[in-house]
Amino acid sequence: MAKLSVLDLSPITADGDASKSLQNSLSLAQHAEKWGFNRYWLAEHHNMQGIASAATAVVIAHIAGGTKTIRVGAGGVMLPNHAPLIIAEQFGTLEALFPNRIDLGLGRAPGTDQATAYAMRRNLDADVDQFPRDVVELMGYFGEPRNGQRIHAIPGSGLNIPFWILGSSLFGAQLAASLGLPYAFASHFAPDQMLPAIALYRERFRPSAQLEKPYVMLGYNVFAADTDAQAHYIASSMQRAFVNLRRGQPGKLQAPADGYLEQLPAGDQMLLKQIMSCSAIGTADKVQRDMQEFIDRTQADELMITSQIYTHEARLRSYELVSSLQGTLS
Repeated sequence: MAKLSVLDLSPITADGDASKSLQNSLSLAQHAEKWGFNRYWLAEHHNMQGIASAATAVVIAHIAGGTKTIRVGAGGVMLPNHAPLIIAEQFGTLEALFPNRIDLGLGRAPGTDQATAYAMRRNLDADVDQFPRDVVELMGYFGEPRNGQRIHAIPGSGLNIPFWILGSSLFGAQLAASLGLPYAFASHFAPDQMLPAIALYRERFRPSAQLEKPYVMLGYNVFAADTDAQAHYIASSMQRAFVNLRRGQPGKLQAPADGYLEQLPAGDQMLLKQIMSCSAIGTADKVQRDMQEFIDRTQADELMITSQIYTHEARLRSYELVSSLQGTLS
């Protein structure tokens, strides 16, 4: 039976600010815990006017501190932006504060544009092998101290934090398989290589101390409401965000608009159909059918539900409707 979890970008709306967005994220996490969702992840993006989760470890502490049982983590930390030791110390601290509740998902994309990546790193000269080496180095900081080891993550050393590899290509699938780690695929915005990546991961998976058999989590957009019309209406904010991003005009999350999709040029409609192919829009019954078909097609172990919805009330209602489907998805 597929588990259900939450991916939150802590969206900043056109009429809001980061403070309000982070308050809303905590509210959503508290509801998600009450409704039985498995985990609550936040994503690292930078220089994005519509996303408040750039300082991901800080936001994770905010969410974990306001909840009691739900797992909280990064989906993910963009490791090329950071020295592995710094991430080890940050997440070691989180694990010390919130034992057995912290997840660490790792991605190799910058989570931003090249200029912003340079502002963070000062050096963009890295080969394709650097990310796997950084992952292995980071994992080493959480192992038991070794004889002769000079550098330790404190807190961090000896702590048992689950690692995940995130990706949207075959690269991440192969790395997750070789390290014996669970794999999370970004099908909610980059679905093109989803099925080949899943197949490669499962075929080449090597058991590890963390994981005995492959475990696949897939990103999935849901816009659920009490009527189909309302669901399509609230989905238009995310559709506008995708179109604006592809036009080079990212910004805050915009208010929904009636008939937005139908008013777009054919090219933009085709773009949205492709990008949002891993999505469900409608009432609970419609969402249940679409999610079950997706699970049947992918054999996903877990779905990471993301819902970029303009009003907090509508976003809560969407997740409440999704939570009612737990136990009905096989």
